[in-house]
Amino acid sequence: MISKTKNLISEAFKPKTWNQTRTNDSWAIFKIMSEFVEGYERLSRIGPCVSIFGSARLKEDHDWYKKAQDIAEGLGKLGYGIISGGGPGIMEAANRGAKEVNAPSVGLNIELEHEQSPNTFIDLDKSVDFDYFFVRKVMFVKYSQGFVVMPGGFGTLDELFEAITLIQTKKIGRFPVVLVGKDYWSGLIDWIKNTLNKNSLIGKDDLNLLIVVDSAKEAIDSINNFYDKYLLKPNF
Repeated sequence: MISKTKNLISEAFKPKTWNQTRTNDSWAIFKIMSEFVEGYERLSRIGPCVSIFGSARLKEDHDWYKKAQDIAEGLGKLGYGIISGGGPGIMEAANRGAKEVNAPSVGLNIELEHEQSPNTFIDLDKSVDFDYFFVRKVMFVKYSQGFVVMPGGFGTLDELFEAITLIQTKKIGRFPVVLVGKDYWSGLIDWIKNTLNKNSLIGKDDLNLLIVVDSAKEAIDSINNFYDKYLLKPNF
């Protein structure tokens, strides 16, 4: 049994020939297209939403979990739907908060070996599955009116920097990107200011792309105030 497992692992990591790579890439195009089509069709009917990101590893008794749920509830009461990555932890908290106030509760699930399984607070008609991270990230950005970024790991950072890169380069219109937890994010913010900005690797105005807050109320107000400024309303 051990020998068979080793052979399977060896085969999985065996270098492919150039012809094999080209063939696999050609067939993958159809799968990628199908994920884009399903995502566009399903999400375009939901209306304006806010995406909430954060660690999949946090349990419901954690303060950050509770804060994410409060933020989702508050935004839901204002008319926003909530999009999460569909899994446990902060994602579950976000969908749970939306569900509590009958706001649209969307889950963009990704097939992973560990950590990811759909939470039970996603609306049945608003659960979308993806194999490709990059397709999923397009859906987050395209159908979000704002990002609320709770403490998290590499995946959370990936979504955060994807958004501010697209806004910085004007590939998408600006929307609020709110980091929740000043203590958690202070090291990253200091590095951006003292390393990137100091070496002129970003523009001074780029520092304003991030809003850092502590409380659920501040996070909710940051999203709502952004749209009040431009006389926009959610789900209108």
